[in-house]
Amino acid sequence: MAFGGIILMVLGTYGSVNWHFSFIESLNKMGLPIEPGKTVATIGVMLILLPVLRYFFIGPLQEVIDHRNHELESTFAEAENLRGEMKKMRSDFEARLAETEATAREQIQNQIREAQNLRQQLMNEAAERADTMVRQAQMEIEQEKLNALMVIRSHVVDLTLAAAEKVIGENMDTDKNRRLINEYIETLEVSA
Repeated sequence: MAFGGIILMVLGTYGSVNWHFSFIESLNKMGLPIEPGKTVATIGVMLILLPVLRYFFIGPLQEVIDHRNHELESTFAEAENLRGEMKKMRSDFEARLAETEATAREQIQNQIREAQNLRQQLMNEAAERADTMVRQAQMEIEQEKLNALMVIRSHVVDLTLAAAEKVIGENMDTDKNRRLINEYIETLEVSA
């Protein structure tokens, strides 16, 4: 291609000096200046410069463009991979968050149930203690009542003996008299 360009350049240079065509002169008069020799020489120069331009400019430029395109494609691919990883990480995070929330809710519910069970247990224990204390108090009241009755009975016997002693005028404080009065009081309690 470069060899053909050299031939066209030499031929065009020679033709611009030696070629004279009548139709070209009429075109020049019409305002279209065309010089076939210079045109052929310019085409020859272009054919010589095209491989040089391709080798020194277009080739390296094409390599830089290809390299840049490759970098951009790899950058976009990496960005897509990162986007995919981010989506996966986000979904994993959301899943873990939901799992953590569910676990926390379950633990809270368990703690509430335990607290309610403990409350119920404490209330049952308090009720049992209260019942025990009431029964014990009732037993103590009953015992105090019996003790009071015994004391009252003893006083009644003493008063009865003292009254009978005053009426009769003798000492009536014998064990037999006391037993008889106690039996009489017991018959009065049974009939009441």
